[in-house]
Amino acid sequence: MANYWYFHLPNFILAALMYTMLGRFLLGLMVDADSPNYIWRFFCRLTDPVIAVLSIVTPKVTAPAVLWLFGFVWLFWLRVVFHYTLLLLNLAPRFGGAAS
Repeated sequence: MANYWYFHLPNFILAALMYTMLGRFLLGLMVDADSPNYIWRFFCRLTDPVIAVLSIVTPKVTAPAVLWLFGFVWLFWLRVVFHYTLLLLNLAPRFGGAAS
């Protein structure tokens, strides 16, 4: 497992960002944008850099909640492309019983 750190570490970071973005969307349905809730502030702090990059290519009239969902989808596809690229380069981990 440790031999594939170059796969697992980026995949874990992207997954954590992706699900934090989804959590931000769901929590945003229940709390105000300026809420002092520490979980909300953590989600915002962690996902704001992704939102900043995403807002460059997204129309300015897009609602913040829609932007968060776009972020979730973009991060999902980034994980898929990353995994597929490593599979093509024969660098991704394989199932234990699979033939090489």
